[in-house]
Amino acid sequence: MSRSILPLAAMEKLLRKAGAPRVSEDAKEALRDILEAYSYELGQKATKFSVHSGRKTVKATDVRLAHTH
Repeated sequence: MSRSILPLAAMEKLLRKAGAPRVSEDAKEALRDILEAYSYELGQKATKFSVHSGRKTVKATDVRLAHTH
């Protein structure tokens, strides 16, 4: 398994902000794994959009476009 980027404390904050009164370690880890996998796929799509536009730099518009496609 690769090393995680997102901290578990941030996952707990997100879940609590969503209304969870208590959050298990398993729930934090599951959310982190899902968000990291989704973010990786989104990043790959955004990179393709930037390359297609003739840029090396990924911009916010690339990320938003990747999210909608």
